[in-house]
Amino acid sequence: MSQTNPITINEKRLLEDFFYWAKINAPSKSEKVIADLLVPALQELEFSIEFDEAHKAFNGDCGNLIAYWKGTDPGLPPLFLSTHMDTVLPTEGLNPVIKDGIIYSDGTTILGADDRAALASYLEAIRTIQESGMPCGPIELILTVNEQQGLQGASNLDYSKVKSKEGYIFDSSGDVGQIILQGPYSSRFHVEVIGKSSHIGLNPEEGVNAFLIAADILRNASLGKIDENTLANVGMMNGGELSSIIPGRISMTGEVRCFEKEGLDGYLEEFIQSASDIAASHGGKIKSQVEKKYFGFNINRDHILVKNAIEATEAAQVEPCITKTLGGADTNILNENGLTCITLGNGFRNIHTFQEHISVENLMNTAKYTVSLIQNWHRTNSK
Repeated sequence: MSQTNPITINEKRLLEDFFYWAKINAPSKSEKVIADLLVPALQELEFSIEFDEAHKAFNGDCGNLIAYWKGTDPGLPPLFLSTHMDTVLPTEGLNPVIKDGIIYSDGTTILGADDRAALASYLEAIRTIQESGMPCGPIELILTVNEQQGLQGASNLDYSKVKSKEGYIFDSSGDVGQIILQGPYSSRFHVEVIGKSSHIGLNPEEGVNAFLIAADILRNASLGKIDENTLANVGMMNGGELSSIIPGRISMTGEVRCFEKEGLDGYLEEFIQSASDIAASHGGKIKSQVEKKYFGFNINRDHILVKNAIEATEAAQVEPCITKTLGGADTNILNENGLTCITLGNGFRNIHTFQEHISVENLMNTAKYTVSLIQNWHRTNSK
């Protein structure tokens, strides 16, 4: 790879900004505190600000933040950058530490690199562009709420407020340079196993133990990595009343992810039919419900976004890696609602745990790559 025209950013400022944004305690449905701080920061960068009312759908305290800067060439097609404002757990009392080039928390909280690393990097990239005076088309920031609890902010986004049609989301554990072109379809399934309750000391022979039915259902189910395209899991079970009562009901909740809609539907049909047959063999039955989580996406390698992402790796001095993921992100929802976007790696690790971390190199590269993406987008659309 050629190393011509490398991107230069203010690395000290970015590191300080990441620490600043990461320390703001704004878990899902409590994003108002970070949004209130973002408004003046973005206005200083000449962005116009709008909020929608997505939070009313899930009792949050703040809607999605949509910010627009016209750039130096306002007539060009705008490019959006998206990330979420919430963290999966609180970051109150966060104390970031750096050890051997890796940023951690002190082990008492998450780090919040998912996805404050993207937020800080976007802001640094925009400052770099503005301070350098480099030509730039319009940039839009789509900053969502309640992403961690099922992509709810993006699902309830007021898309009439969004001016852009194409964009990028840095929100993956791959190193910077990872370019994700395909994401999965996903559905959640709920199965209520119905047996018959009875008292263990008085009429045990009348009982049909729902736990034993559920155990057989799980024993006969394909779970985990089914194949290269499909993952399935049962993650929650609940039931029982007293230790003296043979349980008559138990609920099971799981989900399946698959790159193909047909594969997802086929798995669900097979799982539910098998569960029904097994319950009947015990003298019980089931009730089932399937809940769509999100649709998949598959962006063609010839798309302008993909070409731009590959070309932009050169100036950012990162290696491109084209891939797909069975992980879900706002990317799924935005594509489902008429926008076109791809997920990019920003290198956080062990997310949602107190061992979460990100390398200083990946943090810096996220900002550099963002600058290069914007530069390339301007160059491509100016031809």
